[in-house]
Amino acid sequence: MSRVIIEPYPHQLGGHCGSGALRDLLHWAGLGWDGLPGDGLPGEGLVFGLGGGLSFMYTRYPGLTPPMYLVGRNADMELDFCRRLNIESRRQQTDDPVEAWALVKGEIDAGRPVMVWCDIAELPYLRVRLSNTRHDVVIIGYDDDQNTVLIVDNDREEFQEIPMEAFRKAHGSNGFPGPNRFATYPMRFPDQLPDLLTCARDAAASAAKVLAGEDALLFDVSTLPAGSLVASGVAGVQTFADDIITWPYRLDPEELGVAVKTIPVFVEKAGTGGGMFRRLQASFCHDVATVTGDPAFAEAATTCQNSADAWSALGDIARSEPMDIEAISKAAHRLPELERLMQEALERAGQRQP
Repeated sequence: MSRVIIEPYPHQLGGHCGSGALRDLLHWAGLGWDGLPGDGLPGEGLVFGLGGGLSFMYTRYPGLTPPMYLVGRNADMELDFCRRLNIESRRQQTDDPVEAWALVKGEIDAGRPVMVWCDIAELPYLRVRLSNTRHDVVIIGYDDDQNTVLIVDNDREEFQEIPMEAFRKAHGSNGFPGPNRFATYPMRFPDQLPDLLTCARDAAASAAKVLAGEDALLFDVSTLPAGSLVASGVAGVQTFADDIITWPYRLDPEELGVAVKTIPVFVEKAGTGGGMFRRLQASFCHDVATVTGDPAFAEAATTCQNSADAWSALGDIARSEPMDIEAISKAAHRLPELERLMQEALERAGQRQP
């Protein structure tokens, strides 16, 4: 057969590539928990929260395009999610494109969709200039005669069929924040998922630690140039807020305009699910509280929503014309206290009750 496709494959649009891909894969495997709305299959927010990777990272350094970078998740959310839910997986990487495709093709031929990293700047259907080599997509098929690959992406309703050459460029990109080295995640799903509250508490405790600064970075910062500013966790939010007022003195007018305009992009549009991933985390906490009745998760849902709303408000102000750095700085300074309250609430939700 020249054309192989896994179908039916359940797919919905998602706000975040990783949790959207993992949600679809769970639905394909038919796994969920009783008590969830509908048929018991988890939504994207629940999946994101179970990764335990809510985070914050801010970096600014000479030559970075755009001039600053914000992210709200850590590096290993996908693998931590799989470990927590007893899904066998690993991030398999290589520098050999033939070996990489053999792995992907082998999974498809065995009837298993497979998640991979692709650089968004190299995916022709996205039409973006910003590089991100950590974009999760799911491969569900290929066509040897057409020399194409079939991709499911959280940002598109239908699967996308792209040339093999474009796929290999995206799968083996050397873009920002670093080479993805054909990263591929083969998965083997269990017959049933472990207890939801146990998993949720472990994930909430993990997120609280990440927000406190442990394992909060998305990529290795040791290779960044001299003069780089890197800050993470709740303390990093304070650094970000304090740094904004200095931008007019550190950036030229064009860079300043770009930096301000990218704030709402990083907060709302760059695969964050809205509100710098905090809205997805609020949904996770709400779902856990609804299914289990746990009051600590209900409290955490409120604090996560408060933080998400404040991040979205910052994005709205940064989008306003004319540019007002003082107003942007003031809005950013509302964030550290809300982030601290959120981190403490997640820490309480992660504790086992007596």
